[in-house]
Amino acid sequence: MDREQNYVDRTYRSLHQAGDLHYFNIRFKQSDLAIGVDLASYSDSLLPLCQKALLRMRGELEDYIRLQPEFMSSLAPIQLLPGAPESARRMAAAAFMAEVGPMAAVAGTFAQAMGEILKNRCREYVIENGGDIYIRTLHPRSVAVFAGPSPFSYKIGVKIYPEEGPLSICTSSGTVGPSLSFGQADAVVIKAGDAALADAVATGAANRVQNENDLIKAIDYVKNISEVAGILAVKNDRMAAWGAIELKPLTGRRDNENS
Repeated sequence: MDREQNYVDRTYRSLHQAGDLHYFNIRFKQSDLAIGVDLASYSDSLLPLCQKALLRMRGELEDYIRLQPEFMSSLAPIQLLPGAPESARRMAAAAFMAEVGPMAAVAGTFAQAMGEILKNRCREYVIENGGDIYIRTLHPRSVAVFAGPSPFSYKIGVKIYPEEGPLSICTSSGTVGPSLSFGQADAVVIKAGDAALADAVATGAANRVQNENDLIKAIDYVKNISEVAGILAVKNDRMAAWGAIELKPLTGRRDNENS
């Protein structure tokens, strides 16, 4: 199985499950979310609750795209029609800040929306949607970085502390996975409070990286977006970081708590 198929099949998820969380998956069409919540907060009612929310959000967004097909295809920010659903408004706002198309923010938007549903029901939660994470934690965790063929892949993690959350860690890559990228970065990881913004900015930053010498271009792009807390950019055997990004060496499966 090649690297891209491994990613599409989500087999990487087996490496990242923390032992103190209960995990379940919700899927509908292209949406495939892995959700972990603290053991004390878990109940069987959470799965149908989240599944119903996903169906509603996707339905609202699909109905809107039928009214404005450009929302689906545009690679640049667009103006919305009156009455756009909340998900489309979040995606469009993030797209304007990141200077990308609104669909670049869809995974992060859905992840955060699910976290907002769980926030009054669970003390801790981790929602992962295609490599984009929205997290609230009560103790420090490390988010493992998957950077495809880079020697840094699964060797470094981004530290997350309770006082930072809830927050998002979103990743874009030009060498891993099916998502559209105009760059060749092995991984660009964005840390921000808003998941739609982190998702869109990860795409915008990754688009700017064709080779190792372009890592600074991704950094400079992110520095102009004040709502972004930090960035890690990886290409081959080089990486660059800026902002509130604390890296931790990872030595084994137990370190890879979430990704």
